[in-house]
Amino acid sequence: MPRLAINGGDKVRKELFPAYRPISSQEEEAVLRVIRSGVLSKFLGAWHEDFYGGPEVQALEREWAEHFQVKHAISVNSATSGLYCAVGATGAGPGDEIIASPYTMSASATSALIFNSVPVFADIEEDFFCLDPISIESRITPRTRAIVVVDIFGQPYDAERINALARKHNLLVIEDAAQAPGARYKGKYAGTLGDIGVYSLNYHKHIHSGEGGMLVTDNDELAERVRLIRNHAESVVGPKGTGNLINMIGFNFRMTELEAAVAREQLKKLPDLLDKRKRNVNYLSERLRKIPGLEPARERDGCEHAFYVHPLKYRGEVTGIPRDRFIEAVKAELMPSEMRLSEGVKIGCGYVKPLYLLPMFQELTGYGDKGCPFRCGWYKGEVSYQQGICPVVERMHFSELVTHELIHANLSDSDLDDVVSAFQKVWEYRGEL
Repeated sequence: MPRLAINGGDKVRKELFPAYRPISSQEEEAVLRVIRSGVLSKFLGAWHEDFYGGPEVQALEREWAEHFQVKHAISVNSATSGLYCAVGATGAGPGDEIIASPYTMSASATSALIFNSVPVFADIEEDFFCLDPISIESRITPRTRAIVVVDIFGQPYDAERINALARKHNLLVIEDAAQAPGARYKGKYAGTLGDIGVYSLNYHKHIHSGEGGMLVTDNDELAERVRLIRNHAESVVGPKGTGNLINMIGFNFRMTELEAAVAREQLKKLPDLLDKRKRNVNYLSERLRKIPGLEPARERDGCEHAFYVHPLKYRGEVTGIPRDRFIEAVKAELMPSEMRLSEGVKIGCGYVKPLYLLPMFQELTGYGDKGCPFRCGWYKGEVSYQQGICPVVERMHFSELVTHELIHANLSDSDLDDVVSAFQKVWEYRGEL
């Protein structure tokens, strides 16, 4: 008689996992305050006192800057928009290259395309999954304008080595800290480690306002260029007296007063939510590492991880079972989470398919039917997006990495014990697979 649920046995868990719900009465009161004020947004796309937004937006930006100990904080309607603003602020354009991670949300790479620059993918680190400084250096050319690093899964990038590379080659570092608010590297917050940082307030991040993002920088010029790109730069630069018109075709990337009010309350909760998340990761790691073939991910020396997800390395040579089959059996023992039923059990094999394998990169097709920016006349480089260019990321994604989200602040020890029990059960009865 089978014991594993995937073969018809009883599940370890028969109840849904609790949803991650950091929204409560404080956010409700903040939203009501804004609605009663009658001011849901106060941005104007013109050089006017309201060019910088309404009172909630400006208060959020002040509070965010204070919390993360940085000179400028700038709100946007998403982290994707923030990355577009950041790349635009660097002055990147046709013929330029932007080094990017292949193992992240697509916007980290497509932000280059918005300004007709070409993404060049570097490989990731074996143990920390962030961009590998050695691989980055091998991709730098005279056309390189900037490096978009990603604090993937909540792990800060190797700021010491990568920032040194950037200084050596006169490059700017854009830090995608969407998954790492509150993480630190040698005491300094993730997002503030490069020249400009970007955070996400999307609904499944540590804290959120539904949608939204924040940028931070200590550079006055970058900050002002971001504000212009965010809000119809083309209409503002004349009366404002802006002399540098590079990439001053603006967008409407503005945050609403409602989102800002929610984000202000969420920011207050971030330290406690992070503490609970890290405590849950430690609880799980201590138990999961006792299962042969599972290795909880390491933390970089001098870093405090934010754990957007909990990464594990899977050793098929130890278990004797292919990763995907083993994890399929683990998921069969568990249940989905409330509010996210259609997504199934939040345990995954790998993370995202390496970005260079997406159709646009395989077909070298971006803008129009001329192959721009990859094959336009301004681009004099040769870029490869063929499978094999980043062997570490491919090995992690297709055979070794496991990620899961069952670590958030609303989970109890009992919930975590069920996760451990599911892995233990599949290990014990792996012969059924």
